[in-house]
Amino acid sequence: MTRRDLSMRLIAPPCFVLLAFGSASRAADYPSKPIELVVPASAGGGTDTLARAFSEAAKKHLPQPVIVVNKPGASGAIGMAEVLNAKPDGQKVGVIIAELAILPSLGQIKFTADGFRLIARLNADPSTVTVKADAPWNTVEEFLAEAKKRPGELKMGNSGNGSIWHLAAAALEDKTGTKFLHVPFQGAAPAVLALLGGHIDAVAVSPAEVYSYVASGKFKVLAVMSDDRVAGFEHVPTLKERNIDLSIGTWRGLAVPKNTPQDVVDVLSEATKKTAEEPGFRNSLAKINLGYAYADANAFKAAIDHDSELFKGLVGKLDLKN
Repeated sequence: MTRRDLSMRLIAPPCFVLLAFGSASRAADYPSKPIELVVPASAGGGTDTLARAFSEAAKKHLPQPVIVVNKPGASGAIGMAEVLNAKPDGQKVGVIIAELAILPSLGQIKFTADGFRLIARLNADPSTVTVKADAPWNTVEEFLAEAKKRPGELKMGNSGNGSIWHLAAAALEDKTGTKFLHVPFQGAAPAVLALLGGHIDAVAVSPAEVYSYVASGKFKVLAVMSDDRVAGFEHVPTLKERNIDLSIGTWRGLAVPKNTPQDVVDVLSEATKKTAEEPGFRNSLAKINLGYAYADANAFKAAIDHDSELFKGLVGKLDLKN
């Protein structure tokens, strides 16, 4: 063995120790300040409600608070892009939504889920067909019959062009031979308020986003776009029960910029898992009928890949691409 080889052997172990110590130190220091949780939707909708429930439950599992920041617009693209381009230190975490699997196929964004480090999925919900309580339709068949009589006249609100709820309504058109006048809003909450004010005829949004208005007698849900009936809406039929073969809905989860260090991702992933298991978090979702659907990063990625292919097919079939 040469003198140089001996020297390298003597030097190498301390380097590895320093690297390991540096990594452990970084993980121990994370988070060093409040975490910004970017919500790509308006306040008051299902995505915002989920984020705020997570923020509250996470207090037990992170040494710093999680601060919710709403960044709505462009069907979620604005908020998700902000996280994609953020400093990869784990201090800015994003709520990613189903539109991330839709917008690339529409040509509206140039990034995909592969641009993020996934943390976990927290929720999944189907779409509904919801109208005001005093609307003249009491069944989805009556509503669709009216749409066929007046093609392109019934105003169907959604959470933005290219959003999951836009796609859900468009898929319903495709399955039933109807045509709506699609009215986009910057999130589900503004669409729901527009329905409440009588400015539109219906909305295609999640059960959670109309729950309080249904409970107070202001809205009625004509159908849900799922394989099975939804908890809290057990009296509402699925489209499949009405011989319309359509199940479509949203999901929400957490992600960070692609180059976020693994040790930071590990800390955040563990805290997210524990937070998702908190009874308070699950109860908050259940109270407004947000579907609990935790999945770790690997399972989440598999689900996103599946949906990306599904939505790509729908976008092509429905000719929605700009």
